[in-house]
Amino acid sequence: MALALSIAACGGGSSSEANEPTGVFKVQITTAKFPTSQRLGQTSLLRFGVRNIGHRTLPALAISVSIYGTAGQSSSLPFGIRDPSPGLAQPDRPVWVLAAGYPKLAGSSSPGGAVTSNQKTYDFGPLKPGATTTAVWKLSAVKSGSYTLLCGVNASLSGSAKAELSNGHQPAGTFAVKISSTLPNTEVTDSGEVVEIEKPKPSGR
Repeated sequence: MALALSIAACGGGSSSEANEPTGVFKVQITTAKFPTSQRLGQTSLLRFGVRNIGHRTLPALAISVSIYGTAGQSSSLPFGIRDPSPGLAQPDRPVWVLAAGYPKLAGSSSPGGAVTSNQKTYDFGPLKPGATTTAVWKLSAVKSGSYTLLCGVNASLSGSAKAELSNGHQPAGTFAVKISSTLPNTEVTDSGEVVEIEKPKPSGR
């Protein structure tokens, strides 16, 4: 995991944002997990956890997601890229498709992150001092290639409150992922479950 990204969290511009506390709020990244090797059609979980290590409640834990590079930054999709070809009715192309009801908080059966007016930013609400929130996205890979997924953290939707690591850096994470177009070999077990057939290991001499 690399903590070297700055993504602004843009929200809905509600009237309540005008009353948000200002200043810097110290946080810690507790979890950052996403498989770096995936296949088309594979479903994986992106886990990203944040702990409030300060003495004040974060007004709104805002996590922004995007794919690194011009194609990803210019796309309106958090898990997609923008096709530069002219004349396309829908230039945004998903790399991953987010499952219905996600993101969720770890251990919860209910959706835990509200989408804001910026599709790339999810609002997980206030975070009390000492509390940890771990967000989980369920994603299915639909486009092969190599991509870097970026996750950035802020302490408010309006930008009046900033999240910061103890070393003063912007709290963020990067995931370098390669999605293969090779489909796995599968078989159906006696119980009806579809499982991947493991390749035999080469015998040693």
